[in-house]
Amino acid sequence: MKTAKFSIGQVVRHRLFPFRGVIFDVDPQFANTEEWYEAIPADVRPRKDQPFYHLLAENSETEYIAYVSEQNLLEDKSGEPVRHPQIGEMFDKRPDGRYEPKRQSRH
Repeated sequence: MKTAKFSIGQVVRHRLFPFRGVIFDVDPQFANTEEWYEAIPADVRPRKDQPFYHLLAENSETEYIAYVSEQNLLEDKSGEPVRHPQIGEMFDKRPDGRYEPKRQSRH
């Protein structure tokens, strides 16, 4: 099994499509439905044997959740904040631009 190249809280962008986001979960290999996988056009369909990332994603029009293979992600070096409405629920912004997962309160 391959070690994930990106980490939770890191801002990334898609290699082919115009969106970016903050990673909030990582699957060591593909863990979505076969139907979802088959819906991706064959000429751009990623391999399953690599990490897949759950993103709080945004494009120029909207915010959403994305599931993206490692081969299709690049580090986002823009320094721009991500505007997804769920970021504040899950992360605190660090001075270096990364997002740090909020600590769970313990009772």
